[in-house]
Amino acid sequence: MQTDLEPVSWPRMIHAVEKVRDRLLRAARALDQANVPYAIVGGNAVAAWVSRVDEAAVRNTREVDILLRRSDLKRAQGVLETAGFIYRHVSSLGQPAGLDLFLDGPQASARDALHILFASEYVRPNSPGISPDIEESEATAGFRLINLEALVRMKLTAYLDKDRTHLRDLIEVGLLDAGWVNRFTPELRHRLKSILDNPEG
Repeated sequence: MQTDLEPVSWPRMIHAVEKVRDRLLRAARALDQANVPYAIVGGNAVAAWVSRVDEAAVRNTREVDILLRRSDLKRAQGVLETAGFIYRHVSSLGQPAGLDLFLDGPQASARDALHILFASEYVRPNSPGISPDIEESEATAGFRLINLEALVRMKLTAYLDKDRTHLRDLIEVGLLDAGWVNRFTPELRHRLKSILDNPEG
């Protein structure tokens, strides 16, 4: 069967991973230098926590998710634009308020962007909880990282396929186990127990 796809290229694969890391570190450096409070969340936060236990278990991700306070968005916009990012607010069926992105340059797609989540707000109207505050984070080499309990809470709250996969990654390396169940609200407890009872999905 013929295909128009190009052959697998290791240099391209490596370059794709490096681009995501560069985007994350460039944004974090700009926010740190301007003293804009933020925390790295999402798949990169999961990767950072997993890497502390087992680097071989780290899952790569294209998305760079950043937690900001809404009151800091305007200031963050100016700071990130000086680092080469372009602000866009786009509509989304899943989020009535839309999405706030910072594209990595004028030719970039939404996949090559910083995705902004707002602290202490509902991500979706039917979410069982709000996002954590920026204070639930810690300084690491290169960026501020959401703490583990807040990250798990975010993943249990969102509970999409990718979130369940990330939770299983944390379980696999021993960062998350049955001892965590009672830390959360009943609905999140039920979600975590379901994954712990069926870790293979």
